Amino acid sequence: MRMPDTEKDSTALDNPVKNESASSLDFIRAIIAEDLKAGKNNGRVATRFPPEPNGYLHIGHAKSICLNFGIAAEHPGGTCNLRFDDTNPTKEDVEYVESIKEDIKWLGFDWGDRLFYASDYFEQLYQYAVQLIKAGKAYVCDLSPEEIRNTRGTLTEPGQNSPYRNRSVEENLELFERMRAGEFEDGSRVLRAKIDMASPNLNMRDPTIYRIRRVTHHRTGNKWCIYPMYDFAHCLSDSIEGITHSICTLEFENNRPLYDWFLNELNVKCHPRQIEFARLNLSHTVLSKRKLHELVEGGYVSGWDDPRMPTLAGLRRRGYTPEAIRNFCDRIGVAKRDSLVDIALLEYYLREDLNKRAPRVMAVLRPLRVVIDNYPEDQVEELVAENNPEDPSMGSRKIPFSRILYIEQEDFREDPPKKFFRLAPGREVRLKHAYYIKCTDVVKDKDSGQIVELHCTYDPATRGGWSSDGRDVKGTLHWVSAAHSIPAEVRLYDHLFIKENPNEVEPGHDFKDYLNPNSLEILTSCRVEPSLASAKPGSRYQFLRLGYFCLDPVDSVNGLLVFNRTVGLRDSWAKIEKAQGGKG
Repeated sequence: MRMPDTEKDSTALDNPVKNESASSLDFIRAIIAEDLKAGKNNGRVATRFPPEPNGYLHIGHAKSICLNFGIAAEHPGGTCNLRFDDTNPTKEDVEYVESIKEDIKWLGFDWGDRLFYASDYFEQLYQYAVQLIKAGKAYVCDLSPEEIRNTRGTLTEPGQNSPYRNRSVEENLELFERMRAGEFEDGSRVLRAKIDMASPNLNMRDPTIYRIRRVTHHRTGNKWCIYPMYDFAHCLSDSIEGITHSICTLEFENNRPLYDWFLNELNVKCHPRQIEFARLNLSHTVLSKRKLHELVEGGYVSGWDDPRMPTLAGLRRRGYTPEAIRNFCDRIGVAKRDSLVDIALLEYYLREDLNKRAPRVMAVLRPLRVVIDNYPEDQVEELVAENNPEDPSMGSRKIPFSRILYIEQEDFREDPPKKFFRLAPGREVRLKHAYYIKCTDVVKDKDSGQIVELHCTYDPATRGGWSSDGRDVKGTLHWVSAAHSIPAEVRLYDHLFIKENPNEVEPGHDFKDYLNPNSLEILTSCRVEPSLASAKPGSRYQFLRLGYFCLDPVDSVNGLLVFNRTVGLRDSWAKIEKAQGGKG
């Protein structure tokens, strides 16, 4: 009888979704279809993905990447630009630029020759600001940042006009030019739009357009000491590039009137349409760059590519596939309201993808020595096993079998509880791809009383793991030959946060208070079958009965094998034991 070792057997019982796409039904695509039907934009569809290079991309960005590049690909002649919003040099770095490029390509998208930077337009943006000043729609303000905040007003009270609001056009032009020339200290002056300090939308209360910052820019060096604010630079960069639909997340919904105000006041030729959708919120993690920065800089994780991080670099290192992430993003679609997506849904699509592509191997994470007393001491057999029952084209491999083996410690109970069908004294089980064995003796350490070795016998007539006399056993175990297996380190990763939504912080707490102290367990005495000696960094495998694992591409050096658990398999006994309150 075959042991159901493939993930197909478990996902069939635990499929949380229907396998269907929402891509053709979402409201954004409906809006674009209406625009095309109305003849807008001369039939063009042009989108963009505009990351700020101040951190690594995460799974939330993947949703936006798939959406923007996907929509462009769905329309003949459609384009999607990659544009870096590099207007804040205090937080930006070339490292982030390169990591973002790598992540997008790994995810399966290519911007071709459509790579841009907001810094490409610094001179043009400056001239747009001058145009606003000349039109009486912008002024230089000497209030400090704190004073601007204090005079902004509240949701129920209007703001107060700046005492510098009515400066003449000539004075504003002169001051703005001197700001550019570096004559004023950082924070001493800003350029503000002149809109309406009584507007119910706080974003329209004379927002800052330019600020003074003497910081070296990663592309323009020290050429500029004034930098445009996001709201000003973003809409105009969209316009300059001929973007038709500026798709952004829901937190920018209240910024849309300002987006349109700048474009209308400057009377630009191209006026993109801003559309907002709900950002991805994933359970047991945080997707705020600020919070991710805190985790990295505080040493709570090993870096941006720590396999516990929701960054694409971290997910890639953990063993996630771009196909699984794209399928996940397609399934959740886009919505108009924020919601929390269970990380189990992402893991479902990961298992579904890995089930088809991951070779099966055997590994023992917590070895327990087994001696088969009636097996010849010097004999070694080569047993044949399929690499992936889901894909016969992946072929087979040979597994050495000998007198001394290792099995998992948890696969033996000296006093087995009810429904425990693994190995126990006097009980017979199947070794995957090998033989039936029966436990005859248990050897314990004299001092600690811990089990150190099992003695068993095997039935030579059950070669291949099945019996010709029709008898059956309920338990099937994985194993490795002690003499032929190779050492490995295995890192067992769990959710980074114990709280389902760590963004919901109770009074007196910080989101880091909900970090999972057991998010990483490192096992250093693991043994894996010898076929893994030639494994390449980044290779993914299904360790039978244990889950999916990836050979760490960073720490697997000088012959050291380090495997990261990508995602586990369902464990029927673990669920039974949990239901029984851990008894047995």
